[in-house]
Amino acid sequence: MYAAGDVAGPYQFTHTAAHQAWYAAVNALFDPFKKFRADYSVIPWATFIEPEVARVGLNELEAKERNIPCEVTHYGIDDLDRAIADSEAHGFVKVLTAPGKDRILGVTIVGEHAGDLIAEYVLAMRHGIGLNKILGTIHIYPTLAEANKYVAGNWKKAHAPVKLLEWVGRFHRWRL
Repeated sequence: MYAAGDVAGPYQFTHTAAHQAWYAAVNALFDPFKKFRADYSVIPWATFIEPEVARVGLNELEAKERNIPCEVTHYGIDDLDRAIADSEAHGFVKVLTAPGKDRILGVTIVGEHAGDLIAEYVLAMRHGIGLNKILGTIHIYPTLAEANKYVAGNWKKAHAPVKLLEWVGRFHRWRL
């Protein structure tokens, strides 16, 4: 017997039920030769209120309760051109990373289309893509998705290689 959705648990989301259904179908086809397990390591959720709230991975409270060290990087959507043009310039993107690393531990987005914007982080977390790769990805201008790149830019500014930049500055002054 194969099951998916609320009856199978552990999450009561339509998107996890669809994920489980795929595994149930594949397992029904290949059992007894091969069995596959659903991967619940990165489960996003969204609350469709005004403004939307979307999240994946840890939030600050969970990290603190679990004694997981993290850094928090924030980007205010009030600064985003598309949000301003759409009169939706409110909310934020908050990313938790491992200290000194760009590895994403969790993301919370509050704002217009947060449930859509979180997808980039779900993909990144599922495949071990860090903020440096998000920063190096071209995002269409003007879109709300640029907020994901800008928060990565804020992280990068906070982790700028100061000594290397000083050396490069001296080198270029010497070249002049």
